[in-house]
Amino acid sequence: MTDTRTTPPIIPEESGETPKPVVIPVDCREEVANISVEEFAHPADAAEHIQNLTLEKQVCMMQHLAAEDAAEALAEMEDRVQTDILENLDPEVAARILGEMSPDDAADVLSELDADHRDQLLRYVEAEDAGDAEEIRTLLAFDEDTAGGIMNTEIIILNHNLTADQAIMHIRREMEDKEIPYYAYIVDDKLRLAGVLSLRDLLLCRPGSVLKNELSDQSLISVLFDVDREEVAHTLARYDFMALPVVDYEGRLLGVVTYDDIIDIIHDEASEDMLGMVGAGQDETVDTPWLESVKVRLPWLLVNMFNSAASAFVVYMFEESIATMAILAVLMPIVANQAGNTGQQALAVMIRQLAVERFDRKKSWIAVLREAKIGLLSGLIIGIVVMFAVFGFTQNLRLAQVVSLALALDMVLGALAGASIPLILKELGRDPAQASSIFLTTLTDGAGFFIFLGLATVMLL
Repeated sequence: MTDTRTTPPIIPEESGETPKPVVIPVDCREEVANISVEEFAHPADAAEHIQNLTLEKQVCMMQHLAAEDAAEALAEMEDRVQTDILENLDPEVAARILGEMSPDDAADVLSELDADHRDQLLRYVEAEDAGDAEEIRTLLAFDEDTAGGIMNTEIIILNHNLTADQAIMHIRREMEDKEIPYYAYIVDDKLRLAGVLSLRDLLLCRPGSVLKNELSDQSLISVLFDVDREEVAHTLARYDFMALPVVDYEGRLLGVVTYDDIIDIIHDEASEDMLGMVGAGQDETVDTPWLESVKVRLPWLLVNMFNSAASAFVVYMFEESIATMAILAVLMPIVANQAGNTGQQALAVMIRQLAVERFDRKKSWIAVLREAKIGLLSGLIIGIVVMFAVFGFTQNLRLAQVVSLALALDMVLGALAGASIPLILKELGRDPAQASSIFLTTLTDGAGFFIFLGLATVMLL
C-alpha cells in the first residue's frame, strides 16, 4: 500500500511548541501489506492485528497506512493503545488521521491525551480543516460522562418546511459525508428539534408533502446534553431506538447518541461494577502499571484486613465455647460461607438492577424485601438438609438444631445485606458497586459467627 501523505500543513506561529518525540519507525511493510488482505477487511480486525504488534511497529503502520484506513482502525482500538500511538506518532500524520475520523471518535481519542499535546494536534487538524477542529473542540467541551460527551454530530438535518422530495434529494447529497443514516432530524427555523423521521418513513411520504405536516402526531423523545450517559443508555434501550437526539435547554438539536455508543457504555459500566465490587480499580486492565494497581487496591485490602480483624474478635469472644466443644470450629465455615454466597447472589441482582434501570427508591426497597423472602426460604431448606447431615455425623440433635437455626438466620441476614448495601451506597452518593463485596463479607462473617457461636453458647453449654 502506498503512502498517501500530502504536503504537511503550516502550523500557526503562536504555537511555538516542539513536537513530541516520535518512536523511531521500524520496517513494517509486511504488516502493512497484511492489512489489505481479506482476513483484515474489517477495521476491527485490522485494529486487533495492529494492537498485537510492538509500539514501534504500531506507529510505523499508522504512518504508512492510508489516512482513512488508519482512522477506521484507530477508532476500533483500546483507549490505552490509541493514546500510546498518538503520543508517539508524527503530529502531522496524527492530525491527518484524526481529520478522517468522525468528530465524536476523534474527541474520545483526544480526551485521553494531556492538554498540551491535545491542543498541539488540534492546531494541526485546524490547519487541514478548520471545521473539523471546531467540531472536535465543541465535543471536547462536554463532560465525557454525559450525552453531550458521547454524541455524534454527523447527522442529517432537514428544515421542516422542505417537501419530502426535497428532503430525499438533500439526503442523497449529504449521505456520503454522514455516518448515521438511520434517521432524518427535522428542525424549525431556529434549529429547534421538531421531529424525527426514519428513512423508511420519509420514502413513504406522499410526493410534495411538507415535512412538518408529517410530524403532527409524533411524540418526540430526546435527551438534554448534560444527562448522565447511563441515563441515556436506559432511555435508548427502553424505546429500542437506533439513535437518540441530544438537545440543549432551548430544544436546539446538538447531535445524536447511537446504539453502538450505548453498547460500549453498557460494557464499560458492567466491567466497572465487576471490578469495583471487589475493590479493584474500575478502569484497571492487565496492562495497567502494577504499582498503580497496588495503589488502587491497597486501601481496600487494608479495610478488608480491619474488617476481618472484627470477625476474628467475634470468634475470640467465644474462645471458651470453642475450646469446650471443638466441633463448633469445624462447623463455623459452613454457616459463614453459605450466608456469604446468599449475599453475593442478592448483591449481584441488585447491582444489575441499578445498572440497567433508573433508580426508583420504592421499587428498590421492595426488591430488598423480595431478597429477604428468598433468603428465608432458601435458609430453611438448606438448614433442614444441614441439620440431618450434622445429626448423622455427630448424633447430637441439639447441635444439629443450632447449626440449622444459625444457618437460616445468617442466610436471611446475607440476603438483606447483599440487597441493601448497594442501595445505601447509592443514597450516600457513592458508586453502588464500589467495594460492596468487601462490606458484605465482613457483615456475613462477623454476624454469622456471632449468631452461630452465641446460639451454641446459650443452647449447648
